[in-house]
Amino acid sequence: MATSPAKTRQRVARNFIRTYGRTRFRRLLESLAAGQSGQTIADEFGVSRERVRQWKNTFGEVITYYRVFPEVDRILKERQSA
Repeated sequence: MATSPAKTRQRVARNFIRTYGRTRFRRLLESLAAGQSGQTIADEFGVSRERVRQWKNTFGEVITYYRVFPEVDRILKERQSA
């Protein structure tokens, strides 16, 4: 029977903490959230960019959000003049 993705993420996170410590785990997550390059993170942890990519995909997800500026939104909501 296959392991659930949630269980896999927990196992990898616990292994990371066992190897690098909780403080460095927080540091990794902060670096990923800040959008630091994989090479920069890899250099800091002494691993490959590929390993950083794997951690990135295991521990979270990138969400892109497009926000319309308020002044543009106001134009859209204006009533058209006849």
